[in-house]
Amino acid sequence: MKLPPLARRTLLAGAATLPLPALAQPAWPTRPIRAIVSFPPGGAIDTTTRLIAPFLSESLGQPIVIENRTGATGTIAGGAVASAAPDGYTLLFDASTHASAPHLVRNLNFSYATAFSPVTQLTSVPLILVAHPSVPANTIAEFLALGRARAAAGQPLVYASSGNGSAAHYAAVLFLQRAGWEATHVPFRGGGPAVQALLSGTVQFHMGTAASSTALVQAGQLKGYAVTTRERIPQLPALPTLNESGMPGYEWTEWGGVFAPAGTPAPILDRLNTVIGQALGQAAVRERLNAIGMLPVASPRAAFATYVREQQELVGRLTREANVTLD
Repeated sequence: MKLPPLARRTLLAGAATLPLPALAQPAWPTRPIRAIVSFPPGGAIDTTTRLIAPFLSESLGQPIVIENRTGATGTIAGGAVASAAPDGYTLLFDASTHASAPHLVRNLNFSYATAFSPVTQLTSVPLILVAHPSVPANTIAEFLALGRARAAAGQPLVYASSGNGSAAHYAAVLFLQRAGWEATHVPFRGGGPAVQALLSGTVQFHMGTAASSTALVQAGQLKGYAVTTRERIPQLPALPTLNESGMPGYEWTEWGGVFAPAGTPAPILDRLNTVIGQALGQAAVRERLNAIGMLPVASPRAAFATYVREQQELVGRLTREANVTLD
């Protein structure tokens, strides 16, 4: 039926004012997706990214191109994604320094609080309070008493971390705050050197990852006192949690997560959340992560956003109270 000229003009004007989502949109994705990883190959977040990338590629029908943009506590990778188009083709695979970097790195040209849309938490990495075998304490209660006595005598215990502002450093800062005594911090360049210093007796304790510490505790090369998670870990079921050892509410883990640039459309974020969750649910992926001391999470978008915000607030408080710096 041929419409009168006025009716045709009215119809066309109405179509022109339709919101964009009501018009036909190209399918996503139609080209490769860049996964920008904040740390070097071989680390926890890089390992997780490479492990799930084939599943994501198969589910989305496009290649996942992994780029390691390392340095400056993850802020180089963060800046690259913060400035990318919010179209779902550039993603940040970041570690728990996502919460600490904004408090440690100065003069950033983007805001961690507003530059990203959280997609999902990938993993959680338990930490273990471990000590050199020469430390004269066999339980967490004895270790707490020893630390208190040594601090009172002006001979504080010495602990290693994987670097100033690292997850291991913050875990120890929170532990010492709750314990109520001080210890001397010696930062190293990474978890490997920190564990080697502990094995040699150069330092006396360390908050080590389950991946780096479990086998050493099982072999009797290190003493294990407690884990930093809310629940005991299956690799060392006899170790209590700090939460059940006189520090109610204590919880600290390293973690990895996926972020998109702020403004990425919700349907794309939802689809990413779904396919990443499916990838983490694959038996082969779960078994591999568990074998290297990482727990798959796959949280809903809203839950992950809340978690990230809480982590940033907690780390900010610890940074101010303990005067944590990168120097």
